[in-house]
Amino acid sequence: MQRLFYFFYQSRAFLLFALLEAISVWLITKSNNYINSSFFNTSNYYVGMILEARNNINEYFWLTRSNQQLADENANLRKQLTIALQKKILTPPNQSFYLKAHQYNFIAAQVINVSANKSVVTLNKGAEDGVKIDMGVISPQGVVGKIRTVSGHFSTAITLLHERMLISSKVKNKEIYGSTKWDGVDPRIANLLYVPRHHSVNKGDTIVTTQYNGIFPEGVVVGIVKNVALKTGKAEYNIEIELATDFSAMSYVYVVENKLKQEIDSLHTVSAEH
Repeated sequence: MQRLFYFFYQSRAFLLFALLEAISVWLITKSNNYINSSFFNTSNYYVGMILEARNNINEYFWLTRSNQQLADENANLRKQLTIALQKKILTPPNQSFYLKAHQYNFIAAQVINVSANKSVVTLNKGAEDGVKIDMGVISPQGVVGKIRTVSGHFSTAITLLHERMLISSKVKNKEIYGSTKWDGVDPRIANLLYVPRHHSVNKGDTIVTTQYNGIFPEGVVVGIVKNVALKTGKAEYNIEIELATDFSAMSYVYVVENKLKQEIDSLHTVSAEH
């Protein structure tokens, strides 16, 4: 405290000068309307710039949280949309209808890493968030893949660009079924396999998931038909589709929980044993 008083004593002349200057500027601006207006316009401009910069900084640091909130909200909306769509597809209300309409839950997750070949992604949600192995993963654009490993707070998923991914698919609004598998060359192109030649598949048709996947709701977009050709000497098409999801530009995704998957799997196990 003694040093502070000594500093004021040493600087008394400068501090008195600064005070008198401030009073002079205040008196001048107060007595002259033009100067008064110019002064406050200028000060408001710089104060505005400072406040805007502060707001931009705050928005930057809150951006991650805001994005997560939006992703959670979208996950809930996607769940409601799935229920609404199934209400149109399923039979009149009964217990079976209710179970199917509420079959899926969506967990919003952020992509925190993508492998060099885009075949594996790491998510910031894990077992403590309800994520389990073999759950499906979708993006706002379409299918991504399925969960492969899970820890407490993180998980990894293999994408459609992984050699082990094979997804039951169909042509939207048509009873034409097949399986989507990556061609191993172009990260934006996959093949729709096992479609017999007597079906009518056209360029521009939308390919979606079927009810046979077990990990995805029916109707999630897989891609758009790019080329259709007959395989030489075979009774099926060679169909190329452009994938809906851009695996190099993913930010937030949704992990899909099929609440009836365990029951479905148990039936498949019993059928296989017999």
